[in-house]
Amino acid sequence: MAAGRKGRGRAGALRVVIALGGNALLRRGEPLTEETQERNARAAAEAVAAIARRQEVIVTHGNGPQVGLLALASEAYEEVPPYGLDVLGAESQGMIGFLLEQALRNCLPGRAVASLLTSVLVAADDPAFSAPTKPIGPAYPEDVARRLAAARGWRIAPDRGGYRRVVPAPQPLEVLELPAIRVLVENGVLVICAGGGGVPVRRLANGSLEGVEGVIDKDLTSALLAEQVGAERLLLLTDVDAVYAGWATPAASPLREVTAAELRRMRFEPGSMAPKVEAACRFAERTGGVAAIGALTEAEEVLAGRKGTIVRPGRLP
Repeated sequence: MAAGRKGRGRAGALRVVIALGGNALLRRGEPLTEETQERNARAAAEAVAAIARRQEVIVTHGNGPQVGLLALASEAYEEVPPYGLDVLGAESQGMIGFLLEQALRNCLPGRAVASLLTSVLVAADDPAFSAPTKPIGPAYPEDVARRLAAARGWRIAPDRGGYRRVVPAPQPLEVLELPAIRVLVENGVLVICAGGGGVPVRRLANGSLEGVEGVIDKDLTSALLAEQVGAERLLLLTDVDAVYAGWATPAASPLREVTAAELRRMRFEPGSMAPKVEAACRFAERTGGVAAIGALTEAEEVLAGRKGTIVRPGRLP
């Protein structure tokens, strides 16, 4: 069950976890440049700030394109072995966290904002390690992707109209910085955390921790975090306006208000909408709260239930 609301800093405010999709810093087809990501961070911060002026907000974010770029840069420097995905994930958290933190401070003068490097516990024997599904890095034409896969030992899969590298995406079990996140939020700090789903770590037999090669889905970590901090709302913001039944078919239609049970009877694209749907269902089922999936540009309307797909735990009113 979700944690209680003891120590809530803003009377009457909702506690909302806002999960920013990869489009927060990089939209489809855009170049992976610093300027592009700074511009998109400002747009994401404006959407978040509009909600944060009235509610308690915790921000999470994706890192798929960025961690893939860092992996490519690491492989290009042949003087040392490539860095592991856990270290690169931490590096991407710092980069994206800085851009969002700076943009949010500019949107919310005087507001305390902090980006927290976050590790997330996973099971060492998670089956995801033998079946990679999480796309990272840029999309390539199929012939280029297959050539890179052969040369670098990658696994690839269709995504974004091309092919992308896919890596293991183990299930999140525990947000290790949770006590620190709670302290910050209860003292009025707008926290940016669990970037890229958090750095995946496993616990060894002697109790110590070590990073593992993988990238956790940020939506699933966001659902776990929202449950553990006692959030009433989970907002999963992306570059589409809603969850669609019959996506990419002539019969496609947006789902406006559904229950978790109804969503679980449908099929969605793995590595794209499926993790968002699963995260929304988990949060609604485990906490009794409301999750919503929608466009970043319509964030306030999605929170209010006027846009996007609203996911409730049980029978609709």
